[in-house]
Amino acid sequence: MAIPVIDFSKINGEERENTLSEIAKACEEWGFFQLVNHGIPLELLNKVKKLASDCYKTEREEAFKTSTPVKLLNELLEKNSGEKLENVDWEDVFTLLDHNQNEWPSNTSGLKETMVEYREEVRKLASKMMEVMDENLGLPKGYIKKAFNEGMEDGEETAFFGTKVSHYPPCPRPELVNGLRAHTDAGGVVLLFQDDEYDGLQVLKDGEWIDVQPMPNAIVINTGDQIEVLSNGRYKSAWHRVLAREEGNRRSIASFYNPSYKAAIGPAAAEEGSEKKYPKFVFGDYMDVYANQKFMPKEPRFLAVKTL
Repeated sequence: MAIPVIDFSKINGEERENTLSEIAKACEEWGFFQLVNHGIPLELLNKVKKLASDCYKTEREEAFKTSTPVKLLNELLEKNSGEKLENVDWEDVFTLLDHNQNEWPSNTSGLKETMVEYREEVRKLASKMMEVMDENLGLPKGYIKKAFNEGMEDGEETAFFGTKVSHYPPCPRPELVNGLRAHTDAGGVVLLFQDDEYDGLQVLKDGEWIDVQPMPNAIVINTGDQIEVLSNGRYKSAWHRVLAREEGNRRSIASFYNPSYKAAIGPAAAEEGSEKKYPKFVFGDYMDVYANQKFMPKEPRFLAVKTL
C-alpha cells in the first residue's frame, strides 16, 4: 500500500474531472498525497535542497551534538535500562516566517533569497489546493482561503504561513528515540518538500503505519485539523510520524498555510439538515489547547476548546 501520487498538471486539461476525483479520494481516505508536476520550478527546488543541507552543515550540526535529545539519549545508554525516550524528538528545527526574516540563518549565502522565492511558490500552490478542496466540497471558490484570512483587507492575507526546516541526523540507537512523535497537524494545508533519498516519514492508515516514499521533486500535501473541521469530518487530518535513522541526515521542509489566530473556524454550510459534527471556535484558542495536547488523541482537543 502506497500513498496516492497525483499529477497536478492535469487539473487544467481534459483529465480535470478525474484529477479532482483523485484529490477528493486522497483527502477522504488518506489525508496525505504526493503531487508531481505541481508547477514549482525544478531549478528552484534543487537550490532549496542544496542550501538547506549546506545550512545544516555549516550552522546547525555542531549545536545538535550538544542538544537535549543527544544528551538524553547518552544518559539513557549509560543507564542501560532498555527504556525508550518518549517525550523528545531526534530533530533539528528552524522556522521561517515573513515577519522574522532578520532571525533566519544568515551564514549560508543565498539561503534567504532562495527561501523567500520558494515560500512564495508554495503559498501559490496552497491557494490552488484550497480552491480544489472548495470545488470538491461543493463550497464557493475561495471559501477556505477566506475562512483562514479573518479580517483580510485589500488582498493582504492574515493567514499564518510558516515554513519549518527540519533535519533528522543519524542516530546511534534509532529504536530508542522518535525522529518526530506521532501527531496530526493543527492547521490547514501542509506542503512538504521532503528528502528524496532518505525515508522515515510514515502516515497511519487503517491502523497500519505506511511509508511516505521519497519521490524526487514531489510535494507531499496533508490536511490539518482545521480542514477536518471545515469539511465537517469529510476530510480527516492524518496521524503521521518520523522514524529516527542510523544512517543519513534526512531533510524535511514543511510549509503550513494555517488560519489567522483570530479566524473563527467551524463546519462550512453543509447540506440542509446535516448535523454539524464539530464546534465553532477561534483558531488561536484551538492552538492553546493543541500546544499541550499535540501528541495526544485529537478528538478531546475539539471538545476542550472554547466554543463560539
